[in-house]
Amino acid sequence: MSNNFILAIDEGTTSARAIIYNQDLEIVGIGQHEFPQHYPQPGYVEHNPHEIWNAQMLAIKEAIEKAKIEAKQITGIGVTNQRETTILWDVKSGKPIYNAIVWQDRRTSNITDWLKANYFRMIKDKTGLVPDPYFSGSKIKWMLDNVPNAREKAKRGEIKFGTIDTYLIWKLTNGKVHVTDYSNASRTMLFNINKLEWDREILELLKIPESVLPDVKPSSQIYGYIEILGSSIPISGDAGDQQAALFGQIAYEVGEVKSTYGTGSFILMNIGNNPIFSENILTTIAWGIEDKKVTYALEGSVFITGAAVQWFRDGLRAIDVSDEIEPLAASTPDTGGVYFVPAFVGLGAPYWDPYARGLIIGITRGTTKAHIARAILESIAYQTRDVIEVMEKDSGIKINVLKVDGGAAKDNLLMQFQADILGIKVVRPRIMETTSMGVAMLAGLAVDYWNSLEELKQKWKIDKEFIPSMSEREREKRYKAWKEAVKRSMGWEKSLGSE
Repeated sequence: MSNNFILAIDEGTTSARAIIYNQDLEIVGIGQHEFPQHYPQPGYVEHNPHEIWNAQMLAIKEAIEKAKIEAKQITGIGVTNQRETTILWDVKSGKPIYNAIVWQDRRTSNITDWLKANYFRMIKDKTGLVPDPYFSGSKIKWMLDNVPNAREKAKRGEIKFGTIDTYLIWKLTNGKVHVTDYSNASRTMLFNINKLEWDREILELLKIPESVLPDVKPSSQIYGYIEILGSSIPISGDAGDQQAALFGQIAYEVGEVKSTYGTGSFILMNIGNNPIFSENILTTIAWGIEDKKVTYALEGSVFITGAAVQWFRDGLRAIDVSDEIEPLAASTPDTGGVYFVPAFVGLGAPYWDPYARGLIIGITRGTTKAHIARAILESIAYQTRDVIEVMEKDSGIKINVLKVDGGAAKDNLLMQFQADILGIKVVRPRIMETTSMGVAMLAGLAVDYWNSLEELKQKWKIDKEFIPSMSEREREKRYKAWKEAVKRSMGWEKSLGSE
C-alpha cells in the first residue's frame, strides 16, 4: 500500500474538520475545531471568516499530527464545504468586508419574495433552484447594498465573492487562485446549469458585477498548490458537502439516493447527464469530473433536523448531550400522538415557506419529554419522506434503497423508523464520513492516487441494513397526521403581520 495519503478539508456549519485517508479509504487522522455562531438579530445567522480559517488550520495540523505523517506524504487535498454561505472580501487586504452570511440566514426574504413573484420560472429553468434566502445570490446583493462602498469597490474589481470552498482555496494558495467547482456554483442561484456558465440575466437582475465571481472548474482537477505546510501540495478536489457525500456513497448510477443527517438533512438522487426539473425540489449539479460534462442530481434540502436535537439539548435543557435523545425516545413505544415540526427558520423542500415556524402539536396531560424526544427524531424521518415522494414523482424513478450518513444516521431507532415510514431498505455504510471521503476520492482521482470509479466502488463497505417492519396502514396513518401538523405550522410568521 502507498505510503502517501489524501487530505480532505471538511468545512461545516459548526466546525472545521480535516480527515486524512489512506489508499484503502481508511481514516488515519482527524482534526476538528468548532467555531462560534453569530446571531445579530432574529433570522440573521453569521460566521466570522477569520474564525473559520483559524479553526480550519488548527484542524489540518491536528489531523497530520494524529496521523503521525509528514505534510510531504500528502498527495492531494480536497475541499468540501457548507454550501451557499457567502463571503465577500477585499482583494488588496484579503479582509472580508462583512461576516459570512450563512445558508440558514433569512434576512433576504424580501428580495427572494420579489424574485419569486416576478422571475420564478426563469430562475428555476436556468439554475434548477427556487428563489429563496438559502442561496448565495440574494446574500451577495444584500452585502453590496448594505456594506458602505461595497458596490463601488465591486464595480472596480476590488472585491471577490466566494462560497467557503472558494475562500479557503484562495487563502491556501496565498490569493493566487479564485475558483469554485460546478457543484458549488450551482448553489449560488447565479449559475446556468444547462450552459455551465454564470448567467448574465440573473446577475443584471441582482446588480452583481461578474468580476466578483470565481472561475468555475470540474470537481476533480488540480486548481493550485498549497505551500503553507512547508510542502507544495496540489489542491485537486472541490465539491459542496452534499454532492461530496453522494460521491462518497458510491452513488454513481442513475436513481441512487443518499440522505445526510446533519444540522439539516439533505437528500440527493443521481439523475445522470441530463437535468430533470421539478417544481418543489431542486435540480443541482452533483459533480463534474471532466470539463463541460457534469452529473446532475435532484436535491431536497431540509433545513432543521440535527439542529432540533441541539435545541432539545441547549434550548430546553431536556438532555445533557445529544446522544441521550435515542435512549430517551426509546423509553416510550410511540409519541403518544405528539408531532413536532422543526420549522425554526421556515421550511425547505418541498414546501419552501420562509414564514413557517416550529410547532409541537398533540400535547396532552400525559405528554412527557420522552414523547417529545421521540417526536423530534420522527420529524427527521417524516421530512425525508416528504422529499423522497416528490423525487419519485418528478423523476419517474422508483427508489428502492436509501443510503444514509451524517451524525443522526448512527441512531438505530431513527434509521429503523426511517425504513418503516418510507417502506424501503435503509443502508448505512461502515465509514460514515462520506462527505470528506467523497471529496478525498475526487482529489485522489485527479492526481492518480486511485485509478477509477470501479476501484473506489470495491472499497466501499456496508455497516448495517434496516428493513421496514411497519404495516402499510400504520405507515400511511402516521404520515397523514404529519402532513396535517406541517399545514398548521405554515405561514405563521406572515399571519402575525411580520414580513
